[in-house]
Amino acid sequence: MSAHGANGTGPRLRRGTAFGEESSLIGRRQQLAEAKRMLWHSRLVTLTGVGGVGKTKLAAGVADEVRRAFPDGVWLVELGALEDEGLLPETVATALGLRDQSARHPLDLLCDHLSDARSLIVLDNCEHILESCAALTDRLLRAAPRLCVLATSRQPLGVYGESVLPVPALAVPEPRRALRPTAATHYAAVRLFERRAAEASPEFTLGPENLETVVQLCRRLDGIPLAIELAAAQLRALTPEEILWRLDEHLELSEGGTTADLPRHGTLRASIDWSFGLCSPAEQRVWARTSVFAGSCGLEAVEAVCSSDGIPEERILDLVAGLVDKSVLVREEQGSEVRYRLLETIRQYGAERLAEAGETRVLRYRHRDWYQQLVNRAEADWLSPRQETWLARLQSEHANLRTTLDFCLSEPGQAQAGLEIAASLWFHWLCSGFLGEGRHWLGRALALAHQDTVARGKALWVDGWLSVLRGDTASALPQLEECRALALRLHDGPTLIHAKQFLGGRALYEGDFPRAIGLLEEAVEGHRAVGDRNGLMTALYQLTMACAMSGDPRAADFGKDCLDLCNEAHAPWSRSYALWALGLHLWRQGEPLRAAELLRDALKTRRVVGDGWGIALCLEALAWTAASAGEAERGARLLGAAEVEWRSTGISQSGFRHLAAGHRRTESRLRTDLGERKYAAAVRRGARMGRDGAADWALYAGTAPHAER
Repeated sequence: MSAHGANGTGPRLRRGTAFGEESSLIGRRQQLAEAKRMLWHSRLVTLTGVGGVGKTKLAAGVADEVRRAFPDGVWLVELGALEDEGLLPETVATALGLRDQSARHPLDLLCDHLSDARSLIVLDNCEHILESCAALTDRLLRAAPRLCVLATSRQPLGVYGESVLPVPALAVPEPRRALRPTAATHYAAVRLFERRAAEASPEFTLGPENLETVVQLCRRLDGIPLAIELAAAQLRALTPEEILWRLDEHLELSEGGTTADLPRHGTLRASIDWSFGLCSPAEQRVWARTSVFAGSCGLEAVEAVCSSDGIPEERILDLVAGLVDKSVLVREEQGSEVRYRLLETIRQYGAERLAEAGETRVLRYRHRDWYQQLVNRAEADWLSPRQETWLARLQSEHANLRTTLDFCLSEPGQAQAGLEIAASLWFHWLCSGFLGEGRHWLGRALALAHQDTVARGKALWVDGWLSVLRGDTASALPQLEECRALALRLHDGPTLIHAKQFLGGRALYEGDFPRAIGLLEEAVEGHRAVGDRNGLMTALYQLTMACAMSGDPRAADFGKDCLDLCNEAHAPWSRSYALWALGLHLWRQGEPLRAAELLRDALKTRRVVGDGWGIALCLEALAWTAASAGEAERGARLLGAAEVEWRSTGISQSGFRHLAAGHRRTESRLRTDLGERKYAAAVRRGARMGRDGAADWALYAGTAPHAER
């Protein structure tokens, strides 16, 4: 199975936007050619160099040029915002479009997924988790003989067979060499300054009157691209001569000399110091304060976290705009939202300034408070028309959620807050395919927060639920039993209801339908009594499934109740699961065509939100309905497509006993109807379609009765 075939929707490397910055290369032709040559002879190439020298842009250029040599995908893994190196395998898997939904270790899932794939993985910013990156890279390269890795780091990974390409600064003219403007632009540093200067100040042109000043600036900055870009951005307010004079003055004051006395990393530091000095005091404080964000952030978050203490919230927009103009903050558009981020080198500088101001701890608490409030709002509003919006919002904030949880579980006395946040993110872990990561955070929090609290009870049933959904019902049992015992000690009815519900869910997934139905009926009544709509919806869905799979005709009534609740709330994602459960019931009742209508309706929503596990369920059940309707070729192709989706989640449907019988029955029928050769060929065709192709085909191709016959 190819990596591409497994999932056509993962975040492939896209020109410019994947790295979050414009990827046109200036003065890198030699390094580009050398890196490409190295990739032909070595499966691991590491681009090394000081911060700001352009390793990331060079990696983007290399990846873009060699993409045709890697038919199974070129994938970017951004590591700068990753603080918990234990989540490195999950981060790589997510970048490849895989979801850690099985109980298997994500590294094992990656190895299997890439085993015969001709792919390139770009690991960007490895230096802060170097040993973990080295270990993961070594394991992947051993497991996947056709895989190549391109890494960027301030030092080599140290893995056997690694080829290292040092990335130098851009070429600058030699001192005391007379040049004409056209000749000067043959030097990459001057050419970069000219381009960025024109972007900052459209009236700027490089001519005899400013040529020597620009050349001196590029020399002062040692040809370091980030330093040159920061300087060029100042042309919105200063002339080239003023920039050079201020830079020289800063260097003399801060270092007691010129850049000739500094190593290149010192030159970059001095130029960032100088850029910081050109900011207003309020801009400086916002620069430092935004360093607490991981990855990117929205304006609303910046206003909440970075205001106060002399900076009113209404001033934040103007200050952010000023930092964008100075090329400190990078502005990005994600759909209808504008987000901001600091390049990693600039973020690290801001963090140092924040520490010097004694504000790090205060800002980390503000950051935590903002994201806890965001999570609480999302959970309270979950069963609503805004489900897709909340899913997209939390996915874009995933790096910040990680940072928040890591802070809570590292800061003394804050484990309880971490427990509450991790548990309240249940719908994010579930819907966005982060089951394994959710268990990671819940496990850490439960190990630290031992007190008998309602929050601990919630964390236990969420952890148990995630375990069940990963097919690990054995691990779920002690968590759910502890939750039930805790609820009894606390005399807390809602926690007891959830414990019973997910013990019932566990029985369902183990194929013990009578026990499941009894517990889930109790849960439905309990949730109704206390007015818990989220709990009621999930319990009705599970009860519908249990009744459907056991042939209990009450599945129709429970399913209708679940669908009515979702329709009243206008909750599209939840509605898709109600439709799926009702479709399952209709299939069991011998109405495959009506069942297929509901399943296709469910698939449309799951495709929009990128719910890989839900898509696999829909393709699987549509294969069953096709087989029952006599559409054998269609059924076999859908089984092949479903199998690929199951693998992309790391789960086999055979691990779920409530689905295993339906799968076996369908597979046996299709083998008989088609014969072994035709069956195998149809499954292969389905497996090659990819997620988008399979969804399109399931929804729109040959959906009339017997279209495939």
